[in-house]
Amino acid sequence: MNTILKVLICFVLCWWLLGCGDGTLRGSVEPSADGLTYLAVVDDNGGACGPIKVDGAVWPKPIAQPRQVAPGLHSISCGAEISFSIPEGVVFEFDYWGP
Repeated sequence: MNTILKVLICFVLCWWLLGCGDGTLRGSVEPSADGLTYLAVVDDNGGACGPIKVDGAVWPKPIAQPRQVAPGLHSISCGAEISFSIPEGVVFEFDYWGP
């Protein structure tokens, strides 16, 4: 395979990987039906880390059930603490505890 073809394939793969998803690192977002802002924790970080806490308080909802929250910066913890931002008027499904 010649060098130009290798570079082209690499470029296309990188463009495809970077273009996937909605650009949200910690989860996915979709517009909410009523224009309010919601958070649904859909991954419990393995489940053995104790209670999930959002903004320092125990998360009262079951996995994947949304709850209304304020838009903006939030923190979630369960073994590790992570900060993330929720845009206004969406359902944010938190599903990524990684780096």
